[in-house]
Amino acid sequence: MRSSLAPGIWLLRAFSRDSWYRGLILLLTFLIYTCYHMSRKPISIVKSQLHQNCSELERPDNNSNSTTWCYWAPFDQDNYSQLLGGVDDAFLIAYAVGMFISGIFGERLPLRYYLFAGMLLSGIFTSLFGLGYYWNIHQLWYYVLVQIFNGLAQTTGWPSVVTCIGNWFGKGKRGFIMGIWNSHTSVGNILGSLIAGIWVDSAWGLSFIVPGVVIAVMGLISFFFLVECETSPHWVQNGPVEDLGTSVDSVAGHCSDRKSRTEGAGCSKESNEKLEAISFLGALRIPGVMEFSLCLLFAKLVSYTFLFWLPLYIVNVAHFGSKEAGDLSTLFDVGGIIGGILAGIISDYTNGRATTCCVMLIVAAPLLFLYNSVGQNGISSSIVMLIICGALVNGPYALITTAVSADLGTHKSLRGNAKALSTVTAIIDGTGSIGAALGPLLAGLISPTGWNNVFYMLISSDVLACLFLSRLVYKEIQAWKRSMNRNRG
Repeated sequence: MRSSLAPGIWLLRAFSRDSWYRGLILLLTFLIYTCYHMSRKPISIVKSQLHQNCSELERPDNNSNSTTWCYWAPFDQDNYSQLLGGVDDAFLIAYAVGMFISGIFGERLPLRYYLFAGMLLSGIFTSLFGLGYYWNIHQLWYYVLVQIFNGLAQTTGWPSVVTCIGNWFGKGKRGFIMGIWNSHTSVGNILGSLIAGIWVDSAWGLSFIVPGVVIAVMGLISFFFLVECETSPHWVQNGPVEDLGTSVDSVAGHCSDRKSRTEGAGCSKESNEKLEAISFLGALRIPGVMEFSLCLLFAKLVSYTFLFWLPLYIVNVAHFGSKEAGDLSTLFDVGGIIGGILAGIISDYTNGRATTCCVMLIVAAPLLFLYNSVGQNGISSSIVMLIICGALVNGPYALITTAVSADLGTHKSLRGNAKALSTVTAIIDGTGSIGAALGPLLAGLISPTGWNNVFYMLISSDVLACLFLSRLVYKEIQAWKRSMNRNRG
């Protein structure tokens, strides 16, 4: 009797080679950016440990000061909120400035090498912040300098992974696919919170060192396994062939236009010519780039204020411990996962990226006010409100930084030149990162006057983000009307 083929082999054969490569890229880039966000999160968990209520702790006998003995200098001063905000901004400003440059490098360098170097440096600088605990460093300049270099190193991640995904997946269900894929942001935040929470009360240095080691190891894995673009599987299987109609440089580092990939040796001379990377000003002229960039500035301001200050807000307002506040703050990121997926599905179905973002931002504004008013009245209300607010705040942010960036980076005005993707992604996320830097800074300056004022700032930012999309929303509504009239006719 002939033996039948094993079910697992049938399953493997049911998918094409390209499908397996797409799955590999989706998983690998997900894990890569999960590690990036995981390494950013510990600072928000450790903040409450750097300046805590010493009267609630058991004081060592050799310490005479009963009120400040547990503070970590230089954050032992009355203006500790501003100092912590300055440490946040050292990272975020460097990230925002570096992001505009990073996209240009990302278009011109092999992404595999670029990601490996960036993740290795991110791991080193994240660990150096934690080593300040073991080296007993109390100089503010050390922590600021480490954050600046870490912010620059982290700019390597986003343009690279979005370019990889944009190269491998078409526009058909890009919002849905990227909505699921973009949950790496929230998954990374959750993992970063949980890992940092393990050591925050005992040895907070490990809260940074462990994520630093993980992202460095993940960088090594990406170096060995990342396939950068859709032409690469042929090269993986058959090695370089000179008459493919695609240059070695373009396959190794950049995907050429689809025409040159599919016509093979019979390509025309024009399709064989190496496409030039788009200029910064050229990317700005792509329709929709400016509007979505400015919208993301304010949307990311809100998201990153929660990212860096939510645990401390919970400690101060709900009076939880550092670990409990960190664990509870992860619910905001759980909501972010839900919001990102819903935003992708809705925008794919309606073909209205701007309208989807605008509606979520409008609904988010009153709910932020409600969370600050009643969200801390009980654990149940806090859980529900955190998930809902997380979905509405992070949904538009996730959609703009993924599907919208990929759409604009492959806009029809580019005539098939896919080499704009990294630059467009960097412009949009770089502009958003200016808001990410402003949010935590403003929170640090405003919070001493009361947390209510912080939330008023966040609500105003949501409204402004929506206003910048008003022209695009109008155009989408007009397109829907024309489509309905054609269907009736």
